[in-house]
Amino acid sequence: MLSTPTDPSIGVLEGIKEVINESGAKVIDVIVHATTLGTNAFLGQAGLELPKVALITTEGFRDVLEIGRQRRAELYNPFITKPKPLIPRRLRFTVAERISHEGKELKPLSKDELKKIAETLRDEGVKSVAIVFLHSYVNPEHERMAEELVGEELPNAYVVPSYKVDPEYREFERVSTTVVNAVLMPLLSKYFSKLNSLLKNLRLGRPELLIMKSDGGFSTSTEAGKVPAATIESGPAAGVIAASRVAKELGIMRALSFDMGGTTAKVSTILEGRPEVTKEFEVGGKVHKGRLIRGSGYVIRYPHIDLVEVSAGGGTIAWVDEAGHLRVGPYSAGSEPGPASYGRGGKDPTVTDANLLLGRLGDSLAGGEIVLSKDLAVQAFRKKVCSSSGLSLEEASYGTLTLANAEMARAIRIATVEKGYDPRDFALIAFGGAGPMHACDLAAELGLKKVIIPLAPGVFSALGLLLADYRHEFKASVLKPLSKVVPEDLEGIFKSMESKARRVLRDEGVPDERIFMLRYADMRYVKQSHELVVEAPKPFGEEGINYLREAFTRKHEEVYGYFMSDEAILVNARVSAFGEVIKPSFRKEVLKESFKSPPDLIKAFRRTYFRDSGWVRTAVYCRSSLRPGHEVEGPAVIEEYDSTTVVPPGWVLRVDGFSNLIIERI
Repeated sequence: MLSTPTDPSIGVLEGIKEVINESGAKVIDVIVHATTLGTNAFLGQAGLELPKVALITTEGFRDVLEIGRQRRAELYNPFITKPKPLIPRRLRFTVAERISHEGKELKPLSKDELKKIAETLRDEGVKSVAIVFLHSYVNPEHERMAEELVGEELPNAYVVPSYKVDPEYREFERVSTTVVNAVLMPLLSKYFSKLNSLLKNLRLGRPELLIMKSDGGFSTSTEAGKVPAATIESGPAAGVIAASRVAKELGIMRALSFDMGGTTAKVSTILEGRPEVTKEFEVGGKVHKGRLIRGSGYVIRYPHIDLVEVSAGGGTIAWVDEAGHLRVGPYSAGSEPGPASYGRGGKDPTVTDANLLLGRLGDSLAGGEIVLSKDLAVQAFRKKVCSSSGLSLEEASYGTLTLANAEMARAIRIATVEKGYDPRDFALIAFGGAGPMHACDLAAELGLKKVIIPLAPGVFSALGLLLADYRHEFKASVLKPLSKVVPEDLEGIFKSMESKARRVLRDEGVPDERIFMLRYADMRYVKQSHELVVEAPKPFGEEGINYLREAFTRKHEEVYGYFMSDEAILVNARVSAFGEVIKPSFRKEVLKESFKSPPDLIKAFRRTYFRDSGWVRTAVYCRSSLRPGHEVEGPAVIEEYDSTTVVPPGWVLRVDGFSNLIIERI
C-alpha cells in the first residue's frame, strides 16, 4: 500500500491490518516502528505545523540560538539567508541566574522573574518550553528548579531542560538540540499516543510500541518521547542495521549499505559488521551533491548512523534546463501522484518511467497491484524531455538513468573515498524498491566486485527493526587535562551513568543478563575544535589514564595522519547502554554445488537496454523460483513482489545458502 504522509498512523494501521488478515494473528506482543515524522515537520510537509515554543535562558544569552556559529552555508553568497530561528525573539526570555564553568553558583535563580515569564507563556498559549542555562552541564541545579516551577505554572505544556537532553558544553549546540527536542515533543508525543490508542483498538492484546532511533537502537515510545530528536533518521537507520547483520552472516569485513527508495538513495559504511556512527547532524538542512551544507539546518547533538543521502529515487523527476540539457532531480513525484506510468495523474517523467521504457521493469509492481503504463511514460518523456532537448526517447531514458547513477556514485565516493577508504574493497548490499535495479551499474562504475541483494529488498529496512537492540546514550562533562583526571572520580562518573542506564533498561523490561554497556571518552588536544571518540576501559583504574592517552594518540594519527606530544583533554565521558532482544535467526541451507538454472524457470523474455550492449533479449525470472545453488548469467531480470533486480551482461548471479542474490563479474 502507498504511504499516508499527512497522517502516518493511518498507513501504519492499515499495514498492520493487512499483516493480521494474511497471517491470522490473534495476539501481537511487540511492534517496532521507524518514523520520518520529525524530519517531515522541519521540511514543511503539509499538515504538520510546528507548535509554539518558548526558550528560557541565562540573562545575556537571549540571542545565542540566532547568532549560532560563524559557519556560512554558502561562503561566497553575500545574500545568504540563515535558517529561520525555531523560536522568535519575543518568545525567548532571560532570567537572572549564573553558574560558573566549575559548577559554582555565582548568582541565585530569580524565581520571581521565572514566575512572571511563566504567566506570559500561559497567555501566549505556548505548548513547549526549552530551558537552557549557562554551564548547566556541570551543575544542573538551576535548570531542575526552573523545570519544577515552570511545570507547576504550565501543567499542560512540555518542559524540556537541557541537562536531560544534551549535558555537554558548547552553548549554541546545546541550545539548538534542546530547542529541536522542545519543538518535536508535542508532535511526536501526540503521534505516539495516538498510535498506541489505535493499536489497542485492534484488540490484539496489549502490544508494546517500540520506536527506532537514529543511532540504530530502539526504545519504548515513552522513552523516545522524552528525546524525540533521537528519532529523526530512524527509518534509514533500520536499513543499515539489517545490512550490518547480512555483512556479519556472510563474513564481509567491509560493506556498503545502499538503500534506494522512491525519493532518495542513502549510503552508509559498515566496518567489521558495525555501521559508522557520528554524534552531530542537522535537520531541515540543505544537501548539495550528497553533502550536507553545514549551517543550513538545525543542529542536533545526538548519535546517529552516518548516512550520505542524495536525491535519486524511483520517483525522481527528469527535466530539461534553460540550456536544453537533461537534468535529474532533486524534485520527486512522491507516492502521490507518483511516476507518470502509475496512471495516478503524474505528468512528469521519472527514473521509474525510464526503467520501464528500457525494459528493466515489467508491466506491473507489487504483485500486480500497481499496473504500469508504458504509453503514459512515453508521453511524459516526449512532452517534458524529448521535445525541448532534441534527445530520442531511448537517449532520454538512458540519460535519465545515467545521471541518477552518477548522483548515487557520488554518494558512495563521499562515504568511502572522502573518508580514506577504497570503494573497491567493499561489497555493495543493495535494497529498497529501486536499489537492486541500479546496483550493478554502480558497482561497475566504481570498481566494486560484489553486489548482494537480500531477501525482500523492498521491505528490507523493516528487518532491521527486528535485528536492533534497546539502546540509550548517556554522557557527562569532564573538561580536564588527562593528567588532572582522578581515576577514582572518573570511575564514579561512569558507574553513575551505568546505574541510570540500567534503571531505564529495567523499566523497559530488559532483564539484567541482557544488559551490557560500552564506555567511551571524547578527547582532543588543547585549542582543537572537535573531539575524537575512543573506547574507555572498565573498570577505570590507575592504568586507565595511559590507556586513554595511547588510544587517543592512535586514533588521532589514524584520522589526521599525525599526533602531538601535547597534553590531551578529556572532554566528555559517555556510556552506550544496550538491552539485547531475541532476534530472528537466518536459516542457511548447506550447498553441495552450484548449478545452472534450468531453462524452464524462465518466466519470459523481453528486450532490455544495457549501456555496452544496447537492446538485448533478456531472460526474466521470478525470484521465488530460484533456490540456493541456482546460477544465472546476465543479461537477466529477477522480479519479485517488492523489487526488481537487473543483472547486466558480463555478470553472474548465484543464490547463496541464505537465499541472498550474490552478483559478481564473470
